[in-house]
Amino acid sequence: MSTGTGSGTGPGTEPGAGTAPETGAESGAGADTGTGTGTETGTDADSGAAAGKSVEAPGVPDAAIPELVIISGMSGAGRSTAAKCLEDLGWFVVDNLPPALIPTMVELGARSQGNVARIAVVVDVRGRRFFDNLRQSLADLEAKNVTRRIVFLESSDEALVRRFESVRRPHPLQGDGRIVDGIDAERELLRELRGDADLVIDTSSLNVHELRAKMDAQFAGEEEPELRATVMSFGFKYGLPVDADLVVDMRFLPNPHWVPELRPFTGLNEEVSNYVFSQPSAKEFLDRYTELLQLIAAGYRREGKRYVTIAVGCTGGKHRSVATSEKLAARLAAQGVETVVVHRDMGRE
Repeated sequence: MSTGTGSGTGPGTEPGAGTAPETGAESGAGADTGTGTGTETGTDADSGAAAGKSVEAPGVPDAAIPELVIISGMSGAGRSTAAKCLEDLGWFVVDNLPPALIPTMVELGARSQGNVARIAVVVDVRGRRFFDNLRQSLADLEAKNVTRRIVFLESSDEALVRRFESVRRPHPLQGDGRIVDGIDAERELLRELRGDADLVIDTSSLNVHELRAKMDAQFAGEEEPELRATVMSFGFKYGLPVDADLVVDMRFLPNPHWVPELRPFTGLNEEVSNYVFSQPSAKEFLDRYTELLQLIAAGYRREGKRYVTIAVGCTGGKHRSVATSEKLAARLAAQGVETVVVHRDMGRE
């Protein structure tokens, strides 16, 4: 694992993903302080990218090309926290780098003789005059076979408004309008990038420690697995997870809620799990869905998608979805898929 290489200071201050700021510290999951966690390139890199020059590094072997993660998403959703987490894991982090300079940054990393093996770049609307160059930069990186991933930090409008109000700062795109106007404008600006993201993390209900745990789960490993899966149980009455790639509805099974002796427990309880999977169609569904996931996982690998979030829902997110998530995660792990289980709504009742 490489060692993080210093830090700089960038412009702006963004609210975090919690409900109230902490004095001199981060606010909730996001806590985007806006202070850069990396080092921006100098004037030579600026002039080279501005002139549209090739960023290929003559004589640099492919093995020396650093791994690249692009962190983006909604202002206040936790970009700075995610970036800080990667920096703590040994990544070289650059905050608010103009997108046109990303290929140049990768070239400089390739010339570092292995000292900069992993680079994380934070791209956001603070550099919006350069944002149109991002798609061209991504195309250039793909043409040069650079391994890159996009992490997108998402959050609900309600959570974002609460965070901006808690730190008394305007949204960077609201202008003379309201905070919600800036959020709407930013969502539209980032819509296409969100669709291209390899990993979407919804921080609406996360605090800073939970967000860091999610980042650790995805990036802390010394070796990158072929595919990583998050299996998330949830309750439909609390809404669909916005970061779900696949959604499973377990409401076709009898609800343990209506069994008095099982009602107080959750799907983590053995008796509840046994009840759920004693139903005639439960095990058959799990078998068939696991086979389907094998097909989907193979396609994801071919397309270079490394992360998948499988949302398993029932009415309240307490019994059926929890029991099924645990079983499904065990099946995936047995197939060599690195799996994290999250029970989003368990305990809310």
